[in-house]
Amino acid sequence: MNGQRVLLVDDEEELRRSTAQALELFGLTVQTFSHADHVLELTGFGFDGVVVSDIRMPGIDGMTLLQRIRELDAEIPVILVTGHGDVQLAVKAMREGAYDFLEKPFTPQHLAGIIRRALDRRGLVLENRRLRAVAGKRDDVEARLPGRTQVMVDLRYRIRAIGATDADTLIIGETGAGKEVVARALHDVSTRANRPFIAINCAALPENLIESELFGHEAGAFPGALRPRYGKFEHGRGGTILLDEIGSMPVDLQAKFLRVLQERVITRLGSNETVPLDVRFIATSKVDLEAEVAAGRFRADLFYRLNVATIHVPSLMQRRADIPLLFLQLVREAAARYGREDVDVPADVISAVAQRDWPGNVRELRNAADRLVLGLDPKPGETAGAAKDGAGRLADKVAAFERNLIAGEIAAHGGALRPVYESLGISRKTLYEKMQKYGLDKKLLGPEHMLQDDRES
Repeated sequence: MNGQRVLLVDDEEELRRSTAQALELFGLTVQTFSHADHVLELTGFGFDGVVVSDIRMPGIDGMTLLQRIRELDAEIPVILVTGHGDVQLAVKAMREGAYDFLEKPFTPQHLAGIIRRALDRRGLVLENRRLRAVAGKRDDVEARLPGRTQVMVDLRYRIRAIGATDADTLIIGETGAGKEVVARALHDVSTRANRPFIAINCAALPENLIESELFGHEAGAFPGALRPRYGKFEHGRGGTILLDEIGSMPVDLQAKFLRVLQERVITRLGSNETVPLDVRFIATSKVDLEAEVAAGRFRADLFYRLNVATIHVPSLMQRRADIPLLFLQLVREAAARYGREDVDVPADVISAVAQRDWPGNVRELRNAADRLVLGLDPKPGETAGAAKDGAGRLADKVAAFERNLIAGEIAAHGGALRPVYESLGISRKTLYEKMQKYGLDKKLLGPEHMLQDDRES
């Protein structure tokens, strides 16, 4: 259990302190939190511990925390602590993926036993992932950024290569393409994986408090500053700080941030003393920062300082062949999130989804998967696909339809080819020829199915 931690969340200070002390007597390493915000900054694919949380809390309650953690990594054990009246809620949480729950009052020995089993399970999950990665099988990065198109293979390669370093990184991509997912993956494959991951939306920072939010302040630094406060930069020490949409950062603040990047120190408002800052910075942008530099809206020196390592996240249109499998994965995730049975997605729906343009990228595709699971949109993409049919040559439209229909059938059958050519009423040889013609050869197949179809040949 080396290095494994227990993150304990409870808004009742006395109960939180006594529980932590009791668990430490059982040899467990415990970090305590009065609210759930900071817990989300410490959890992710690289987190090797367990979360224990009360259900009833102000702000982010235990159920919401469970949901958010499962979005980061569904295999992080979350143990919920419930009062007598919350047992039905806790049972619901178990169905939604909680590891276990305890009803108050409980003995520390009982809780410690559950935690030890959960830590053992988490250790096995992480070890299994490492072994799969060594064996060349699908790893954490591919699980979060799936796709067999070359642009996605290249993206994952850059994440693994850059993530292992401490290089500050600039991530460029369209809205909804997955820039924050890439940033989180960079953090989780780094040596900082068990330290905080602080996401800062530069466009949403309050203009009159932006410096205090980032750098912190001393008591009396400005009216209303009654006590000292750590800023977000200082709170992220040892970890990773994500500056989302850095192009929105005010020009006057860019100069101060440049100094932080260069010298790795900050000065709180109202203080003359510098504070060392051990963090890695990742910035994202949906706009061309070089154009912003030319227009005088972004500092050239800051751009070149950030541009040491750059990752371009492809849009869905740049990896259209990935859409069928990606949509099916998002449907499975949505079904698990909403506690629904697995949804059988018809091939014509997958084909319609594959034909659509998705200007909102993965975010828009995820929303379509959610609506499908909830029964709000039984045929996502059909209308938009039909609207496109009025333009273009007939031969091109027929070829596009045939390509997407084959891609949809392959995805719908999990990569097994026999049911594909049987359902389409064509021979195996014809299917292989069409896959080659449309660039579908082995791009939509998982490794396990490739082996199966090789044997069939």
